[in-house]
Amino acid sequence: MARTITRYRDFWPYYLQEHAKPGTRTLHYIGTALTLVFLIVAIRSGGWWWALLPLAGYGFAWGAHFGVEKNRPATFTYPLWSLFSDYRMFFLWITGRLGPHLARAGVAR
Repeated sequence: MARTITRYRDFWPYYLQEHAKPGTRTLHYIGTALTLVFLIVAIRSGGWWWALLPLAGYGFAWGAHFGVEKNRPATFTYPLWSLFSDYRMFFLWITGRLGPHLARAGVAR
């Protein structure tokens, strides 16, 4: 049985290792970006757009894990840390600061 992670600082490298393939990260970035777009549209216009937030984020992410990475999404075991880490990875990536985090986690770019 795998050990349970009890601290976020231990979870973050694990999360990055579970997103080792660039294709997995790319699909995550698409889903995360769409959640932000849908959130902005929902706030500005109201209505049913809120319903697309989980579909966009989890749809792309889970598709990446099952289709590209061939692993089980961390969100099944660590939902809040995974959600936070999705956005953390996304914003580190768009600001060009993700590379050192991947390297520390032992993930080749």
